[in-house]
Amino acid sequence: MKATCALAIMAVFWSWAAQAQRAPDNVLIFDGYGYSYQPCEPSIAVSPANPRHMVAGSILDRVHISKDGGWTWQTETLTSKYGVYGDPCIVASPKKDFYYLHLSNPDGQAWSSEALLDRIVIQRSKKVGKGWNKGAGVGLNGSKDQDKEWASVSTDGSTLLTCWTQFDLYGSPSETDSTLILCSTSNRKAKRWSEPMRINAIAGDCRDSDETVEGAVPDIAADGTMYVAWAQADTIWMDRSTDGGKTWLRRDLRVTTIFGGWDQNIRGVGRANGMPVTRVDRSSGPNGGRVYVSWTDNRNGEDDNDVWLVYSDNQGHSWTDPIRVNDDPAGAQQFFPWMDVDDVTGNVHIVFYDRRASFAKQQNLNSRSTWDTEVYVASSYDGGDTWENLRVSEEKFRTNPKGFFGDYNNISAYDGIVRPIWTRNDDGVLSIWTAVLDGYVE
Repeated sequence: MKATCALAIMAVFWSWAAQAQRAPDNVLIFDGYGYSYQPCEPSIAVSPANPRHMVAGSILDRVHISKDGGWTWQTETLTSKYGVYGDPCIVASPKKDFYYLHLSNPDGQAWSSEALLDRIVIQRSKKVGKGWNKGAGVGLNGSKDQDKEWASVSTDGSTLLTCWTQFDLYGSPSETDSTLILCSTSNRKAKRWSEPMRINAIAGDCRDSDETVEGAVPDIAADGTMYVAWAQADTIWMDRSTDGGKTWLRRDLRVTTIFGGWDQNIRGVGRANGMPVTRVDRSSGPNGGRVYVSWTDNRNGEDDNDVWLVYSDNQGHSWTDPIRVNDDPAGAQQFFPWMDVDDVTGNVHIVFYDRRASFAKQQNLNSRSTWDTEVYVASSYDGGDTWENLRVSEEKFRTNPKGFFGDYNNISAYDGIVRPIWTRNDDGVLSIWTAVLDGYVE
């Protein structure tokens, strides 16, 4: 009898352990099989007005809509009078609006036309990803290229802030061509935008590499203060506005060092970056107002990219020492992180690609098995000081260095509803996925 009870207890224990190790349910959002443009660079937003409503975007011009918390998705094609050409950024408003920011392709000729990337385009939907307006443009400046945009919506939904990189000529090696970080604001309607304002003190080059100023990800604090950080060479810089984006600091604030620069080498990936993501705790919790910046670098070894985070409690004037987010032993590569802070709980969540499992099994870095990749979400419930890592992908996949894999993933969190979104590769076919993390993270 005792033996039977012991076996039963062990069975329950191992069942619980297996459940604890099981990844959350993964949901396929879109499969690129048969499409010329493979989906990647996904963005997702959970609606603060109704967290069961979610909208996502992916390259080149796709909109993905869910009204049941991310369990099922409908995909549509986005159109605009300015064209739609990737770099999707989806943000949601507490007033039920969704905004889709992207690059322009006004004459439909893509790279064969000088008009490509002539402005940043913003489109608004009042119907959960349906009924998008024709869009407004910002940043039109002759032949200069407008690229790598991101946006934030204020907590009351009245103000939008977008920042991006302006190239004199994208990819130019000329020392006379430069890059700038520009920012612009608008109201809820997002039809008229302020004159773009340069916020960075030091211009970058146009090579789309370390010396280029890129990675401008803005956020608006609960009190209306605007923050944006970006990368140049081995440094993350930040600027701040306290008057709604009308003026910015005279001197940029130095945040931290990116060891090895933001243009990074990841095995089996054609190109990769460790550019920063900025988020502010907009909750009424104990860390309200805290400013977070996350990125990746290889300070622990050339082939050992890790996810890092710093935070500031004095509006960016001083920062903590870098905190390592991934909790695996040294040696494996983590890349493409994105961060969000829950406006209600103040909890911080970061999604990233992870290779701890493949590294542990294969010490030969020349083996393609080290390209095997999983997806993790790290969550902090104490303001970024400690982190819990959770594998969220059900199956690993192997990257393909010959195919375009995008430049980022994304994650959105509101009132405990957390949804990461990522790209995976299966024999050259890309697909977009999310994971339902209810019950796994808070």
